[in-house]
Amino acid sequence: MSEPAALAFDEREYTLAELDALADGMATTLEGRGVGAGDRVALMSSNRPEFVIALRAIWKLGAAAVLLSPAWREAEVRNALALTAPTHAVGDHPVLGELMPMLSLDEPIAPARRSFAAPAPESDALFVFSSGTTGMPKAVRHTHGGFAVAVRHWRDALGLTSADRMQIVTPPSHILGLLNIVMALDTGAWIRLHRRFDIDQMLHHIETDRITIEMAVAPIALALAAHPKLDSYDMTSLRYVMWCATPVTQSVAEAVTERVGVNWVTAYGTSELPVISCNSLKGARLDTVGRPVPGVDVRIASLDDGQPVSTGEIGEIQVKSDSVMAGYLPDSATAQAFSDGWYRTGDVGYLDDEGWLRITDRAKEMIKVRGFQVAPAEIEAVLHGHPAVDDCAVFGVDHPADGEAIVAAVATHGSVHADELKALVADRLASYKQLCRVVFVAHIPRLPSGKVLRRVLKEEHGRPADG
Repeated sequence: MSEPAALAFDEREYTLAELDALADGMATTLEGRGVGAGDRVALMSSNRPEFVIALRAIWKLGAAAVLLSPAWREAEVRNALALTAPTHAVGDHPVLGELMPMLSLDEPIAPARRSFAAPAPESDALFVFSSGTTGMPKAVRHTHGGFAVAVRHWRDALGLTSADRMQIVTPPSHILGLLNIVMALDTGAWIRLHRRFDIDQMLHHIETDRITIEMAVAPIALALAAHPKLDSYDMTSLRYVMWCATPVTQSVAEAVTERVGVNWVTAYGTSELPVISCNSLKGARLDTVGRPVPGVDVRIASLDDGQPVSTGEIGEIQVKSDSVMAGYLPDSATAQAFSDGWYRTGDVGYLDDEGWLRITDRAKEMIKVRGFQVAPAEIEAVLHGHPAVDDCAVFGVDHPADGEAIVAAVATHGSVHADELKALVADRLASYKQLCRVVFVAHIPRLPSGKVLRRVLKEEHGRPADG
């Protein structure tokens, strides 16, 4: 009996044995270039099977993958490389290729058959990037052992088996896409990898590939609800659609359910602790992000003194699990991310008396665009580089499709047009960090300590963005 396919891309399918042979071949090539256990390898790739092959090759050698977003511009890549100091690079992106010697994923891979020692559970497996509220993104370090726990938590939460069929349209450099790929292949489920998100392609493949679990971030959910021919697709194979990365917009979810009968499930996680809570797979309560998954403890801490609060009281969501990150780079940022061993999410919410977790507010200053965390300080640093800008502050406003959009309040001492400032940010930072609006103000309101009063700016200039 022939081995079933494990991964599909365009018209090609790969079995696990084929993926392994290609990963063995790439590992041999990387080994010849000097990659060994404990090394860090930068990986900057579009959505393609070679990303999966490269990741597996890096892990076979006991090295760690530094996952760079293909949406990043040169300044963002330079910062990530300076932070993580990888010694080698693999990818298909010219920006990375210009900054360090890179094994191109466009080069043919010679399959091989080799055996490798399993990496030590405590050794580094991957670095993903998470923006803090104080500047450029931090590198989040996960060990092989910790990430394996996260994969197991996600598999159990989804009820995933080898009979399931999924498709990946989100970037694999983001924790959600990565977790889905690794979990599905590890479980023996079938996945289709898409080059990019295209709603018509996604719906077509739900029908033709008989997809059983669909992952959706907010833009995907909105595209489903708005699709004029949604009812014409056969979606009866779906067990559910999982809404990830942003709180559910219930009217959108209900509109899809009403048209095609598919049910939604919600979950909550972070780059630092990938799986925190998940809803019931049947009869999900969309006003919550579910209950903590087995193996994850959640507590709510007072926003005033950090002490645990009672059921129903609002505070910071703090989490403890074996799947938590091993720390940040720079390491100096790690200590403040924990309180007595509990990871501080920076999100605000409460647990009710039945154990359901609700998020009432986001981390104090972070802006969440299409599921990506954006640090205001990163954009402010770019704006401050313009000679006409005296001061500036960046904040988020509601956006019907993206969750939030980015607005910059700018005080100037010279003549500068809003479009010029938008173009400056567009040239330096990823597309999801672009400015939706620039407002010119006489001065930026600040506390005596220098802290920006974003709340004041949002009250004055925080009208929602157009879709």
